[in-house]
Amino acid sequence: MRSLRRSLALAITPVLAFSTVQASATTQQQVDVALEWFDVTATTITAAGAPTQVTNNRTWAIGWLAATRALLRTPTTSRPNDYRDAALAGAIHETLVTLVPARKTELDQSLTTTLARIPDGSSESAGLTAGRRQAQTVLASRANDGLDPASVNVPFTPPPATPGIWQPTPPTFSPATQYGNRLAKPFLLRQADQYRPGPPPALDSSRYRRDLAEVRADGAVDSTTRTQAQTDTATFWLGSSYVLYTAPSRVALAEIARKPLVERAKLIALFHVASVDTQIATSDTKYAYQLWRPVTAIRTTADPTWTPLHTTPAHPDYPSGHNTYSGAAEQVLTALVGARTAKPYTIGSPTAPGVTRTYSDWRQLTTENVDARVWSGIHTRTADLVGVTLGRQVAANTLREADRLFR
Repeated sequence: MRSLRRSLALAITPVLAFSTVQASATTQQQVDVALEWFDVTATTITAAGAPTQVTNNRTWAIGWLAATRALLRTPTTSRPNDYRDAALAGAIHETLVTLVPARKTELDQSLTTTLARIPDGSSESAGLTAGRRQAQTVLASRANDGLDPASVNVPFTPPPATPGIWQPTPPTFSPATQYGNRLAKPFLLRQADQYRPGPPPALDSSRYRRDLAEVRADGAVDSTTRTQAQTDTATFWLGSSYVLYTAPSRVALAEIARKPLVERAKLIALFHVASVDTQIATSDTKYAYQLWRPVTAIRTTADPTWTPLHTTPAHPDYPSGHNTYSGAAEQVLTALVGARTAKPYTIGSPTAPGVTRTYSDWRQLTTENVDARVWSGIHTRTADLVGVTLGRQVAANTLREADRLFR
């Protein structure tokens, strides 16, 4: 957990620092309540979030879904904006104090800060009550959904060592993780295997041989074919997808600052709903096919001492979870924000301290994730590309079925 908190803190610190400076420079101006509570959510999870990525996506999804539901039900009032600001803050505060109780003192102070800007009255109190009520309703609907850390990492016993079948990987040979995701309750998928892709290429196929040869050459720790720029890309995108995509999702929220508050809350809710459902679908596919990792394949068939640039995560190769996540994120952000941003944006990475990269769209993030996992030596390119497609499919389903969440 300490590693998760440190990683997210590094990734969002530049964003939060900018936000603080911006706020101090506009003390008398209206505060953007959506960005304010985005930062509260991110900071809360950084400080005391779950050790499992999907659990933290679930926390975001519940809080921002509750906020959207409350905003969609804005009553006729003389001060509708007061109602909306209080509703959003109330929904997210109620969610976070329930799911991250260690941060209650800080969360109560954040709520006090928001409410102090809103004139006392019936609109404020109604909004706060509505937000809290919607949070309680969504929390109840997600109780025992199998996305708590213990359920996510329920033990998995791999079958006997067989060519092509996943086994724990060096150097630690750790037990499999994330098996329980495939057993969890989705938000909008009808079932975990709804978009399960076909099987990976056969071990004796030309495609698989080509995939493995590429990883062996370009993904080795001592590769002579991987360039420094490729190594840098692999290192930049090495960390948690949740951490790496927190800054881009904040950029997206700011990008639609002129849209109604309900549409902005919906963006963050659907981003994380899609992320949760994508991780469920990813684990379903990984453990349905149980394809061995490149390090196992290469050591078994070609070079018993081969070592990847980066340590291989403890779950099967096909598909790449980083790329299902990036595919889902790209799909949601493109659909709800647009393919390109109004101006370039810059993000950092906890696995490349001090390094930043600048982008003007969402597609390039996906492209770099595909390459990065090959150059890290931990995924085949087919696993990456199939992952992107799966993530896009699940996210498209989220967008089509979104109304079911807001009834």
